[in-house]
Amino acid sequence: MIGSLYSGISGLKANTSAMAVIGDNIANVDTTGFKSSKVSFANIFSSTLTRTGLEIGRGVTLNGVNSQWETGSLENTSSATDLSVNGTGLFVVNDPSTSIPYYTRAGQFEWNNEGNLVTPDGFIAQGYTIATDGTVGNIENISLPNGTSAPNATENITFGINLDADAEDADTFTSSITTYDSLGSEVILDFVFTYDLANTEWDWAVTPSVGSSTSSGSISFDADGGLTAPATNPTISVDTFPNGADTLDITWTMLDASNASDGSITGYSSESTKTAQTQDGYPSGSLQSVSVDEDGYFTGIYSNGSMIPFAQIALADFASYSGLAKMGSNLYASSLASGQALVSAPNTASLGSIAPSTLEMSNVDLAGEFVEMITTQRAYQANSKVITTSDEILQELINIKR
Repeated sequence: MIGSLYSGISGLKANTSAMAVIGDNIANVDTTGFKSSKVSFANIFSSTLTRTGLEIGRGVTLNGVNSQWETGSLENTSSATDLSVNGTGLFVVNDPSTSIPYYTRAGQFEWNNEGNLVTPDGFIAQGYTIATDGTVGNIENISLPNGTSAPNATENITFGINLDADAEDADTFTSSITTYDSLGSEVILDFVFTYDLANTEWDWAVTPSVGSSTSSGSISFDADGGLTAPATNPTISVDTFPNGADTLDITWTMLDASNASDGSITGYSSESTKTAQTQDGYPSGSLQSVSVDEDGYFTGIYSNGSMIPFAQIALADFASYSGLAKMGSNLYASSLASGQALVSAPNTASLGSIAPSTLEMSNVDLAGEFVEMITTQRAYQANSKVITTSDEILQELINIKR
């Protein structure tokens, strides 16, 4: 009967630990990226009665507590730096004081006063740097780029223009377009088209608002109003800028790759007019916001309309997620049981994609936890009954002597 007492005690201990795990799961039902745990039990080594060969169990023990890595549902947020992993993988974050890497599914990131992307506890998110030319670099702290983007000198322009086929000699049509030099300053190009009746062509010349230009040429059309000259796309050069900017060499695109008219310049019998224009330059701009896509690219959006990627977040994969060591604050560390971290970009190998402006919710199933709670409570009560019943039998045994 003493053995049954110890079996009952082992049941009380095991179910007490199980209740603690259930309580932890329920307490974290609203914790971002939390992974619930599940207990497993094992019987204690049996003792054998030598004469009968019967094996009698000695109770139960808590065999393990395993994390359940099913993905929680994703909750939409209004922050572009709230990120979730849609699939396999964990975010990589570094302790700023020791640079030790940790891993998390809770992507509640924000920019700190040093421009680093951090967790609420100040751990810095890790990712691949991207140079201005698009070259992907090494894994470093994800930080905001320079607050000002470099300007881009105009290299190409297009016009949608009709030049009146019924124009008289020396009739003119003027159109302007704003371009940018290598320092980002505006250069307004005034195009003056003059009709030459003798040659049935339109002569054009360019006058820049700053600098100087001698660029000019002629445009002619066939009987259907289609462009027949020039034979190649003209180049407009502007130099001697007072601010010291480089010479502008701008291609005016009016022909396609085969040097045939692309239809942008026409010579129909209607009023000379401009219907469209484009140019590819822009001034310097200030950083307005940051966006993140499903491949984890961080792109700076600037006031000049440019969108420049500057980082790609890194994800880590493990041979055994259940072997990760829990460090608190939604953080995990690698261990011998988990294997080494395999770090790569999202949407590569077995890693999942990034869901921006979302947070992964806890994967705790409240209904299941309540059922487990009832089962554990009844198991605890039953084991306590084993102890009280064994005590009563022992009491009867002692009473035999009376």
